[in-house]
Amino acid sequence: MFKPIPFLLVTLLLLVAPPSFAQDDTGAVPQERETTGGAQTLQDILERQRGLAIDDAFRRDATGTENPIPDINSALGTRGGPSDPDIYRAIRYNSASVRASNDGPAAGVFIQDGGMRWLAFRDGPMRTYGGYLLLGILGFLALFYVLRGRIRIDDGPSGVTIERFKPVERFGHWLIAGSFILLGLTGLVSLFGRVAFIPLFGKDTFATVALASKWIHNNVSWAFMLGLVLVLIMWVAHNIPNRLDLLWLAKGGGLFSKHAHPSSKKFNAGQKIIFWSVILLGSSISISGLALLFPFEIPLFAKTFSWINATGLPGLFGYDALPTEMTPQEEMQLSQLWHSILAFMMMAIIFAHIYIGSVGMEGAYDAMGSGEVDLEWARQHHDLWVDEVLAKSPESAKPTTEGG
Repeated sequence: MFKPIPFLLVTLLLLVAPPSFAQDDTGAVPQERETTGGAQTLQDILERQRGLAIDDAFRRDATGTENPIPDINSALGTRGGPSDPDIYRAIRYNSASVRASNDGPAAGVFIQDGGMRWLAFRDGPMRTYGGYLLLGILGFLALFYVLRGRIRIDDGPSGVTIERFKPVERFGHWLIAGSFILLGLTGLVSLFGRVAFIPLFGKDTFATVALASKWIHNNVSWAFMLGLVLVLIMWVAHNIPNRLDLLWLAKGGGLFSKHAHPSSKKFNAGQKIIFWSVILLGSSISISGLALLFPFEIPLFAKTFSWINATGLPGLFGYDALPTEMTPQEEMQLSQLWHSILAFMMMAIIFAHIYIGSVGMEGAYDAMGSGEVDLEWARQHHDLWVDEVLAKSPESAKPTTEGG
């Protein structure tokens, strides 16, 4: 039978118990490791719980090497040697002498702690903040559209067009654009599928979609890299920064006020920022993607970290030297994280580019749609380029055809 009085007394005792009843690490007396038999101390546990780095040499070096197994023919024969925990620690810290039946780069690594850190970052900060970044930029563009509205041609279309981009230029642009959209969507399926796709459509459907996404992602990547090469060759000369870009940026490109359009040549400062973002981010994404397409064949980070350490930058900012000895799996994990982080950045930039090239600006889509833009639009946004084209070929400007 339940008796309420003893129960109430115990509850009251717990409520009024002095703080010393609870574990308080602030006044904990450092514990000597010898008192634990060489194992971890309470201080180790508390520091690890706070996310601090600890010296785990007591575990890393306890691999039984100080007690090797005697030769079977020696006196006393096999007296015992490293225990199973010793052996597992040696394997975990990659200090064991192991032999594998194949000679692959990662065959000799049996336990790799970095995999858990990679998974925690991938499923935690990267997924969370990457998602916030994309949603944030979409929200910002929607708000900008509400406040600014569509950027119109000041005096309306002139009825005269001028060729903005040749067919080969538009091919290079759409090769990058189309492939990047596919790569972005399939990459998001891979990253968010378990938390967003499976709850809605189930595991069987996700398995089919994930398999198709992987195939598309791996193969469309080659089209993306080809597009990067094409646009770099065709447009790099037009995207060299100059003093006009500073004036354009100082006026905000005319995006925030009407009837204020700074002069520019074929590409303005905003388009140059897009161009170099695509080239630099896209190239780095491609290199890390190749490292993932050809596992363990293209190590990137150990040598990069070694170079960074040599510059002294980590110490300058108060950090320890970056690791330069990595297992093949760690190289792959870092490549995957780098690949995804840059992809999120590039997607955010491309969202802004798509906005301006579609609903955000009247007449902008025609540049990559038909290749012909209204002459008034061209004078409004690229006046110096129009002057150059008409000076070389006055007949470049022609009336809009019927139904055009």
